[in-house]
Amino acid sequence: MCDSTTMYTEIHEDFAAIVTYLLKNKKFEVVKRSWTSIVNIVLIEAKDLPDAPANGSSGLYCKFKLGNESHKSKQVNKSKPVWRERFNLYLYEDSSLEVNVWHKTKQKNFMGRCVIDLSQLEKEKTHDLWSELDCGFGSVHMLITLSGSERCISADNVLTTNGVHHETSTEDKFNWYKLDDWTNVGELSVTVHGAKGLSALNISGNVNAFCVLELDNSRIQTHTVRGTSEPTWNKTFTFCVNDVTSALDIAVLDESILQSMKGETIGKISIPLLRINNNEKRWYALKDRSKRHSARGNCPRILLEMSLVWNPVKASMRVLTPKETKYILKPAKFDIPLLYNNLKYIKDIFKVFHNGNEHLKRLFEWENQEKSTMALIGWLSFWYFFRMWMTPLLLVLPFFHYWLTQRNNNALVPVCQIDDDYIEEEQDTKDEKTIKTRLSELQDLTLTIKNGIDYVVSLLERIKNLVNFSVPYLSYLAIVSLIGLSIAFYIIPVNYLFMAFGIYKFTRKFLNPTRVPNNDILDFISRVPDDEILKQWRELKVPEPNLNPSDPTKSR
Repeated sequence: MCDSTTMYTEIHEDFAAIVTYLLKNKKFEVVKRSWTSIVNIVLIEAKDLPDAPANGSSGLYCKFKLGNESHKSKQVNKSKPVWRERFNLYLYEDSSLEVNVWHKTKQKNFMGRCVIDLSQLEKEKTHDLWSELDCGFGSVHMLITLSGSERCISADNVLTTNGVHHETSTEDKFNWYKLDDWTNVGELSVTVHGAKGLSALNISGNVNAFCVLELDNSRIQTHTVRGTSEPTWNKTFTFCVNDVTSALDIAVLDESILQSMKGETIGKISIPLLRINNNEKRWYALKDRSKRHSARGNCPRILLEMSLVWNPVKASMRVLTPKETKYILKPAKFDIPLLYNNLKYIKDIFKVFHNGNEHLKRLFEWENQEKSTMALIGWLSFWYFFRMWMTPLLLVLPFFHYWLTQRNNNALVPVCQIDDDYIEEEQDTKDEKTIKTRLSELQDLTLTIKNGIDYVVSLLERIKNLVNFSVPYLSYLAIVSLIGLSIAFYIIPVNYLFMAFGIYKFTRKFLNPTRVPNNDILDFISRVPDDEILKQWRELKVPEPNLNPSDPTKSR
């Protein structure tokens, strides 16, 4: 009885939310009408706008109009007109998109307008446009994509073609191979065949699925296949690749209004471009919104066929330039497990440095004579044969090590195995670690990292105070030592100096058996006070003695 009451309450709340949302959003009147395409618009920024009266509050916004469809953007400051806002309009007969820019203070000021003919834009492709304002100055930066050529298609009547496209000339088709445009490094072709095992997110149990594909700032979506958990799209899309290190993000969504309000997805997947095997038709397991675990459903999966062609020369030069800015990003959330993992990672780094330092001390103290002997011979041999041109080869050694040890560890892990391992790990964690234990561990991690950060800050402050003559004797001593070291580097080859340094470090134990292990440079820097010690050393002005103790003013 309790379950039925709870279910009735949830249904009533969902229905009330849908009614409220439809009343506030007239754009959902498109459910009753037939449109030809979805126009996805990303309003990015504006520049070179005319000056407006600087009185009262300032708000710059854009108003879009496409037939009977309209949208008003959020208001931003005119000194920094950046929106980065995404929205959809529906294309009917009228293909003229009108954009009006307004500046609102105490009164509305018209800044300019522009009209974009959507019929001239190729469908199922993202267009990066800077549109000049006709009735004013400046321009508006937008991304416009026309996709979803069919709003609703039944499962028994699926289109297998992509509709009408603008014919691409042979010269433009292989533009990525030319060396004149260094931003276009390749081309990606993706065929979305279909999906299986999808789970319904709505009350009716029906799945009205469509697929959204994103590559950097390019975004394309398929049509909707209604009433089936095994939709078939058979759509082919082409993306211009600006960076081969990017990943293709694919999301399967439900068209229902309730799920549009919640922003829920049936499944997601991210595929790095460099892992694509050309012309391979294969199934990819769909993940949940965290992209770490399997999505809900009967082994939900999507069938894809992809092909990537790219220019290695242009791609190699492209990785040396800044990455393309992602205009639409999800707001960052405070993630306690992520914070815990990051703190644990920093603690592990501190622990690695500490263990390495202790290991070097044991080598220098000859606790294990065989290891210390081999280390001394290796040090002397390395610096005897070392030349400067060998430095890049030393940086290759870590790559070579991991290439040998991990080249056979790239096998795919079955989704069921991932889920089982994750569930077992999660259950063990819940059983073994209570909330109190986790808070205690988090406190210990925070304290360890605080001590490490305090040590690093203190060390940097001591170096600063050494340079600014806070203790003149130590500063002059450092100057004399550095000048003497530079003279030694000028007279004696660097190989012999490092060999002598190694002999000195390894023989100190024999010269002074009772010595305490130390680091000479750190011991020298420890003599320099940090900022906290300098504050404690600061002398105060000696107050004048009070000759009249009965006078309360002077006593103060």
